[in-house]
Amino acid sequence: MNKIYPNAAKALEGIVKDGQLLAVGGFGLCGIPEALIDALCASGVKDLTVISNNAGVDGFGLGKLLGTRQISKMISSYVGENKEFERQYLAGELQLEFTPQGTLAEKLRAGGAGIPAFYVRTGVGTLVAEGKETREFDGHVYIMERALVPEVSLVKAWKADKSGNLLFRRTARNFNPAVAMAGKITVAEVEEIVEVGTFDPDSVHLAGIYVHRIVLNAHPEKRIEQRTITETSTKKAGV
Repeated sequence: MNKIYPNAAKALEGIVKDGQLLAVGGFGLCGIPEALIDALCASGVKDLTVISNNAGVDGFGLGKLLGTRQISKMISSYVGENKEFERQYLAGELQLEFTPQGTLAEKLRAGGAGIPAFYVRTGVGTLVAEGKETREFDGHVYIMERALVPEVSLVKAWKADKSGNLLFRRTARNFNPAVAMAGKITVAEVEEIVEVGTFDPDSVHLAGIYVHRIVLNAHPEKRIEQRTITETSTKKAGV
């Protein structure tokens, strides 16, 4: 089975549509599938519910889809750096399901593992618990959280072999493995594609069984969200 597609648009062809539940890997701008997000934007699909830790920044990453009003709901743990995200939400133009970050990761992991729901203490006694079933275990109250199983997952990896086995690079791994496992169909954007058998099996971060389509983006922009530079000791001393 050939999993490699010639470009991001072809990789999304026939699997994205209006009104879908999608998940997108990344944390801020780290480890986001830049080419796939651009292709999703160009596809014109709308009324999307998107699961992602956040929505990037204004005009980049998922921020592009907010700008074109293709997203109607976000399931996220952080608004933070995106002014348009904040504006749309406060204006009632965007639905938002705020989810504690660890809970969001577990909802995706559970979806990939075939676990429909689980109990967690995070959020008890807060708005997070409103409308959710609670139970007591060992003297503590827990909230029941449902797993997330997106129709399509878009992820970014460093390398893939032709079977879809993935390697992630350092912190760019973040939410990507859980997002990939949860999706009914998973598309991986990678910087390098190698032959099967290249990877030591023990070094594989995500098995190819979870990956259905692969697209090469050898030179992503990898924009830095907030650049912080530390002054040298000589500058601090006024030398």
